[in-house]
Amino acid sequence: MPSLRLILGDQLSRDLPTLRDVDAGDVVLMAEVQEEATYVPHHPQKITLVLAAMRHFAQELEEDDLDVRYVHLGDHGNSGSLTGEVGRALEAGHFDRIVLTEPGEWRLHQEVADWEASYGVPVEVRRDDRFVCSLERFRAWAKDRKQLRMEHFYREVRRDTGYLMEGDQPAGGEWNYDSENRKRLPKNERPPKRLRFEPDAVTQSVMKEVGNRFADHFGDLDGFSWGVTRAQALKALKHFIVDALPGFGDYQDFMSDDEDFLYHALISPYLNIGLLSPREVCDAAIAAYEDGKAPIHCVEGFVRQIIGWREFIRGVYWLYMPDYAETQALKATRPLPGFYWGEDTDMRCIAKTVATTRRNAYAHHIQRLMVTGNFALLAGIRPAEVEAWYLAVYADAFEWVELPNTHGMALFADGGVFASKPYAASGAYINRMSDYCAKCAFDPKQKTGAEACPFNFLYWDFLARNREVLADNPRMKLAYRNLDKQDPDLQKDMRGQAKKFLDEMEDGA
Repeated sequence: MPSLRLILGDQLSRDLPTLRDVDAGDVVLMAEVQEEATYVPHHPQKITLVLAAMRHFAQELEEDDLDVRYVHLGDHGNSGSLTGEVGRALEAGHFDRIVLTEPGEWRLHQEVADWEASYGVPVEVRRDDRFVCSLERFRAWAKDRKQLRMEHFYREVRRDTGYLMEGDQPAGGEWNYDSENRKRLPKNERPPKRLRFEPDAVTQSVMKEVGNRFADHFGDLDGFSWGVTRAQALKALKHFIVDALPGFGDYQDFMSDDEDFLYHALISPYLNIGLLSPREVCDAAIAAYEDGKAPIHCVEGFVRQIIGWREFIRGVYWLYMPDYAETQALKATRPLPGFYWGEDTDMRCIAKTVATTRRNAYAHHIQRLMVTGNFALLAGIRPAEVEAWYLAVYADAFEWVELPNTHGMALFADGGVFASKPYAASGAYINRMSDYCAKCAFDPKQKTGAEACPFNFLYWDFLARNREVLADNPRMKLAYRNLDKQDPDLQKDMRGQAKKFLDEMEDGA
């Protein structure tokens, strides 16, 4: 009973359900297709990462004596779509079924759903068990809850896994050490030099092809140095655990004018394409804590991102799709401004975040949430455009993880499905959690005038503009009391400056 076994570009795991019972005669299909590279204009480093990792993974499968049908992007006859390549493979061989692990994105879920009727061959879609929490477990947890809160979910996963638990109590006596993870980076602090990987011949070939085909996509390719094999991903994990994890917690929310990576793990791309598993990275971090090599607040903060946010966000995505993406609680309609794609802006925090994104296909979570995300929220940028941007420019961005983080967390477009309030902040927050402002053309202490930080007048305008939707939110009460205490003339000036700024921005978008 020969099977055609399809492996997607974010499923590069040797223990993938698709591969567990391969028989003689089965063919493993892997295909590079134009459609997947261009449904948003992906960063060239992201495309390179996925394609180079796919080619190396296919080589490993062939070394294990599996029969691999590998379709390169430039191959003659490449149909340009996954559906087309499945069809071509079925024509080239005789298969009794198609086997694959469930796709991570809704659009591919819909595409796969049509194959059985289209091709007249049974399609077996297997549950993706590479995550800590199954979707069934998440649905059971979420059932009948009026509000979904990551912290509540996270504690249940801690209990389920035993991670950082001492009996039925959290290690160290606290579930969450986030309050200890908001320090400014001292001027004399030097984060570790980060491990990067020299592209081999396979990766260089991919880089050349990507550079030729996708030269108009946002992002630099020359500095590509991501790992593209499991062995390299494991080295990156070890480097983080030994050299960066001990300092990760303290400074995980800080944004530096001079440092792109600080103490961040830089392993999310490897997790999201399957080169690492969430359990093994948590095990490594917890082992460092138990061996006395990393403090509890650093390890807990990291573990929370993996088994808390990452698993929670996946659950939210599959619980609410496809309607979730269409929600528009704040009726934001402005177009995405050109400075998200690298056009000049005097807002240093935006310019620096976009520059590191262009350079690395990476920015850390606070840069994404509280700079580019916060600005889009305050300015009322259309959610679909913001979401397409995040999906395009980051190497670790796949819709299941990107969409809820952007739509719900950064933009509050879902009206509070899982965020208790909008993550709106003025220039004071950026000044407190970065050193961007010292060299900026704008003053984070000024609310109006030529030198006023745009985040300031946009913040107060955002509150006034969205009062009807947000004023009854318990966590917004203080903000609205502060707004109502302001001098009416000051409010008028701020709203007028906000309108002028946004109108000019939209004219140049």
